[in-house]
Amino acid sequence: MKSITVQQLRDRQDVPLVDVREPHEFAEGRVPGAINLPMSTLGDHLDELPSGAFDVICAVGGRSGRVTEALEARGFDVTNVDGGTNGWIAAGFPVER
Repeated sequence: MKSITVQQLRDRQDVPLVDVREPHEFAEGRVPGAINLPMSTLGDHLDELPSGAFDVICAVGGRSGRVTEALEARGFDVTNVDGGTNGWIAAGFPVER
């Protein structure tokens, strides 16, 4: 499974970011530009995933890691963000609400 740090995520350009946390978590604060497709309903929304390479994030990296593995098995070009949104916030990076 491919993974990047929150520092690497900050430097990435033109790579979509899918946040798999639940809507209430997403509303509390997210990496700017992230789209919310919760892990709990993702199976019903595979057609909404980006067509090219994309990154997956959650709170700390556990859920996004499981989603990344499952999507890789389906042929998606996907990368997990280690440390997740909590790591992003702890690093002092900007947050959207």
